[in-house]
Amino acid sequence: MNASNHQGSPIGLTGPGGDPALAAGRSSLARGVSRRSADAVRALWYSNAPWAGTGYGQQTQQATKRLIQDGHEIAIHAIYGLEASTSTWNGIKIYPRGMNAYSDDIVAAHWMDWTQGSTLPKLLMTLFDVWVLKSPSLEKVPNIASWVPIDHQPCPPDVAAFCQRPNVMPISMSKFGHQQLNNLGIRNVYVPHGIESVFKPTPSIKDNHGKVITGRDIMGFPEDKFVVMMTSVNKGAHPPRKAFAENFMAFSMFAQKHDDAVLYMHTEQSPSMGGIDLKVLAHMCGIDESRIRYCDPYAYRMGLPQNAMAALYTAADVYLAASMGEGFGIPVVEAQACGTPVVVSRFTAQPELCGDGWIADGQPYWDPAQASWFLTPSVPSILNGLEQAYARGRGRSQKAIEFAKQYEADHVYETYWKPAMKEIAEWCRLSQS
Repeated sequence: MNASNHQGSPIGLTGPGGDPALAAGRSSLARGVSRRSADAVRALWYSNAPWAGTGYGQQTQQATKRLIQDGHEIAIHAIYGLEASTSTWNGIKIYPRGMNAYSDDIVAAHWMDWTQGSTLPKLLMTLFDVWVLKSPSLEKVPNIASWVPIDHQPCPPDVAAFCQRPNVMPISMSKFGHQQLNNLGIRNVYVPHGIESVFKPTPSIKDNHGKVITGRDIMGFPEDKFVVMMTSVNKGAHPPRKAFAENFMAFSMFAQKHDDAVLYMHTEQSPSMGGIDLKVLAHMCGIDESRIRYCDPYAYRMGLPQNAMAALYTAADVYLAASMGEGFGIPVVEAQACGTPVVVSRFTAQPELCGDGWIADGQPYWDPAQASWFLTPSVPSILNGLEQAYARGRGRSQKAIEFAKQYEADHVYETYWKPAMKEIAEWCRLSQS
């Protein structure tokens, strides 16, 4: 994060010492906008901070800057990544998190502060699980467009109930989620997640000292190894949504047959983020310590640059992401954009994102917290995918690269965001007239 692009300021300060351009929604990203769109809105975006090295942080950065360049007035409510004071990022006003775990105690107040006095249609946009939004104050917001993850089947009751509210327009992030809401008769628009053009086959990059390094250098594995890569966030243990146990067991069985097989884990090894102890799990699955490497914990917490992630994906021979359910699953697309085939589960959004790879079957898993079903991926089925990847041999997959192009960020904005925002703006105008 560049300090020059991240500056604190008091909430609602638009007089002396404040920034009138910022208060008017004119961020530095909008300087090239010659004419405001007839469908422009003034919206508060509720999600992770745009500098956060999370999937939601990346999508926030990607979507908001394009919305602003298209003439919309956007501020961001950072529910992760900022607290105690407002700030700015690339000229965009950033509101801090609240006191509740998911900041729904203050989102309506931030929305009112941002939209007051504007003549544009007023909108709250959310990119997070909607079942966490329980504050009665959200009833005061006339229009909420929620980019909603649906990672169970059928759509969990709490998720469906929120999406059915008269002041909510769901934005489905997967074709699976779109169909689940259609099944319930809930009006929604479809906008998938996107990837930036940096995700492409990347044999090497330069480090901060100008030295040329490969993804294998970052991993700590030599070129003659067959690398299986995972990037799943180690957060949450009940249920263990990323299915680390099943994936580790499948890899252990795979490694017993192939001396050159190794596993690179781009995640937190310890349970410090509320996940599980992966070192203990690897040991109990019979994975020798020499066959598994973890990302440097400090580098992981701070976040690697996207070109380094592209180099890692390129260095992998297969990307393993057979989880219990995904709202979308952007690393699967990133890996394929870099030419790496994938192994995913036959559930929720995962099959639709598999352009080149293998799909693991599984059995239903009841999630009482969401009153709906996950899928526990089958160890033999994951193993079969790994074996097929090994039999294919190493090398970049042009099929995977071509498949991933449909999720390129500019294409996603032009093809999906623009018509979605036109429909949402009309919905806002009708309800606020």
